[in-house]
This record gives sequence, structure tokens and C-alpha cells, in this order.
Amino acid sequence: QLHLVEFGGGLVHPGGSLRLSCAAPGGSLTHYAIAWFHQAPGKEREGVSCIRSSGETTIYVESMKGRLTISRDNAKNTVYLQMNSLKPDDTGAYYCAARLGSSCREFSYEYDYWGQGTQVTVAS
Repeated sequence: QLHLVEFGGGLVHPGGSLRLSCAAPGGSLTHYAIAWFHQAPGKEREGVSCIRSSGETTIYVESMKGRLTISRDNAKNTVYLQMNSLKPDDTGAYYCAARLGSSCREFSYEYDYWGQGTQVTVAS
């Protein structure tokens, strides 16, 4: 069983930046593919980005390409999601998820472990 914890969300003005973190207290993320999902109010959870255990990354949301970077620090057992030039549409809960094996997948049902989420609100 892998326990995931996200933090780093908050209220930010449009155009601002946030860095979200995903940690696994008592566990190790080294051999997992880790993804970030976004759930806007009233909408389904959608895959945002994923990083393989090898460090290879994928961004799933076209509107966020060029504005976000996913990275991992295995020494700190943490995966990060740096989000820049934030827009009101980026508002919502952000979840990190871990998938057994090394490959990234886009959809939530393909992930085995989830954090509780962290809220991001982009507003003036």
C-alpha cells in the first residue's frame, strides 16, 4: 500500500505560478510512474501530466503545454508539478497518482494509488 500526500496548492492570481508536490511518507516512489490529475468544479478528473520512473515525461492537456513542468527527485521521494502562467480554468483539485510499473497512462482508472488532493484557485 502506498500513501500519497499532495501539498502546495492555494490561491493565486491569473498569470501566477505554483509548485505542487507529491510525497509518499513511509514509502518509495522510485519504481512508480506518477501522474497529476486535475478536477475542475463539476467536471471529471483529467490527466494533466505524468513522469515515468526513468524520468521521461508526458503532458496530456494541450492547453497546459508550455506552462507546466513535471519532475521528480528520487532522493527526496517527491514528484513536483510546476505550473506557470496560471489561468482561471486551471482552478480545481489536483491529485497525484501512482501506477505500478514504469509506464504512464492518461486515465484515472489506470492508477493504483491516490492522494487526497490539493486545491488550486486562480482568481483576481
